[in-house]
Amino acid sequence: MKAVYVREFGPIEAMELADLPIPTPGPRQVLVRVKASGVNFAETRMRAGTYSGQTAPFVLGMEAAGIVEVVGSEVTEFQPGDRVFGRARGSHAEYVLFDADHLIPLPDSLTFEQGAAIPVGWLTAWHGLVTLAAVQPGQRVLIEGIASSVGSAALQIARWRGAWVAGTASRDEKVARAREWGANAAYNYLREDFVGRVRADTAGHGADVSMLTIGGEHGARTLAAMADEGTVLLFGSTGGRTLPLDLNIGSRNLRLLSFSITTSRRFLPETMVSFRQVALPLFANGLFQPVVDRVLPLAQVREAHRLINERTHFGKIVLRVD
Repeated sequence: MKAVYVREFGPIEAMELADLPIPTPGPRQVLVRVKASGVNFAETRMRAGTYSGQTAPFVLGMEAAGIVEVVGSEVTEFQPGDRVFGRARGSHAEYVLFDADHLIPLPDSLTFEQGAAIPVGWLTAWHGLVTLAAVQPGQRVLIEGIASSVGSAALQIARWRGAWVAGTASRDEKVARAREWGANAAYNYLREDFVGRVRADTAGHGADVSMLTIGGEHGARTLAAMADEGTVLLFGSTGGRTLPLDLNIGSRNLRLLSFSITTSRRFLPETMVSFRQVALPLFANGLFQPVVDRVLPLAQVREAHRLINERTHFGKIVLRVD
């Protein structure tokens, strides 16, 4: 099978399209013939060798949609021919192994490209806003990087929960797209005092819930925009691994919740269950819409990484696997 392979960590040129054996599923695994695979910022760090725990060589990819080819001996919930999507390492390939617990049926109303745009971004946003923060109607939600796959998913989820939603982005065109997708407010964090804007737009209240991923000085500004008793969800480090903390956040009673859906004990029993039961029908009826910025063939994975590095896209860049 063809797969995007990294023999040694390095720049974009470190990726190659290699011929590898088709894997064999274990008892609780499912072999899927990949039709599309989403591209994430984390994969650029994996390729560069700056992603914690990643070793080389390896096949890139974290999520995919496709058709079930073979099921393991203990898998009863899927069968060959099923349309599916989910999170799986090594998904930038013609075939990939899924753990059955991480696989989800793909609604007939969604294309494979749309399905591949869901797993990482939407499950991260769902875990944060629904499982952990339990966002309520009328709350104010502030989303860093609202143009990202997580951010664009969080925007729709928070709106569905009845929240007032604002977001930050690095470009005016992303700010405009966020408003088109339903944000009540959006700010260019590189040139605007978004702390003051959030305060003004919420009549001095601030954000009740925020999703913080950029870190650094921008993250400190997000903390400053929080309302007392607010909840800050920390889920990434796209702007660096450090976050300046003024310990007066204690006097404001802010709650900081850092999480990873890969290691969370609540992810499978709570987030995956509620996502299947509640979110999946909303995708099927069109209320939730995966945001696909563009689709490229698998062989153009280097171009996909270049676009990720430029950060000009809104939503997800997807690789088509023919």
